[in-house]
Amino acid sequence: MTIRRLIPKIDLMDISELVRIMAALRGEKGCPWDKEQTPESLKPFIVEEAYEVLEAIDEKDPQAIKEELGDLLFQIIFQCRIASERGDFDLSGVIEKIAAKMISRHPHVFGDAEVRNSAEVLVNWDEHKKREGKQRDSILEGVPKTLPALLQAQKLQARASKVGFDWERLEDVLLKLDEEIGEFKAACHENKAEHIEDEMGDILFMLVNIGRFIGVNPEDALRKTISKFISRFRHIEMTAKEQGRDLSDMSLEEMDAIWDEAKKKKG
Repeated sequence: MTIRRLIPKIDLMDISELVRIMAALRGEKGCPWDKEQTPESLKPFIVEEAYEVLEAIDEKDPQAIKEELGDLLFQIIFQCRIASERGDFDLSGVIEKIAAKMISRHPHVFGDAEVRNSAEVLVNWDEHKKREGKQRDSILEGVPKTLPALLQAQKLQARASKVGFDWERLEDVLLKLDEEIGEFKAACHENKAEHIEDEMGDILFMLVNIGRFIGVNPEDALRKTISKFISRFRHIEMTAKEQGRDLSDMSLEEMDAIWDEAKKKKG
């Protein structure tokens, strides 16, 4: 059975209302702001909506996830509408393209290929990318430079690991981290800003590597820590307010004590 026969006729009924709304917003009597937008001007909104989806997932709030996925979907509709107006492509083309790609890259589901585990799935995925001409001169090519730095580092390290450029033991990775921290301390002692920045970057890169090695997503870990920081600092603010005091009037020791109180309450 060919891939083409496996792709059903594209039915946009489920999102036709969104498509109609988008057409109205960009139409002659539409919204001035929406009509002014370009693919480039909408880039920040795509990133923002994607991160709001992640936040909703972290909070395990199904209703928020549903809402944020809708916002992200609308950004896709927006991009497709602009492309359609330019004669480049439309939503149907986007759906058909991704459907063909997923069927092609999953021959163990839509064909006769067999795999024993997810590792073999990834091997087959890379082989299909090679046949599609997506494999570049370097295995490091193709990782978007616009990704958040932690995520970009993680993806680059994972690719290098595929060809054996990796540690075998966690202990060795931790020793390398100690080495980088030592170099950072030395740079701080020298008080040379550029050197300090370089060594801090090396530490962050190593922490990402440790996260990858032990199966912890550094982007998720940092985002959760940021959430905890906000929650605990808000507790300090609320406590100060209840006491009728300004934060600037509190000593660091007092704020630390309230911080520890929040830590015990909320973990």
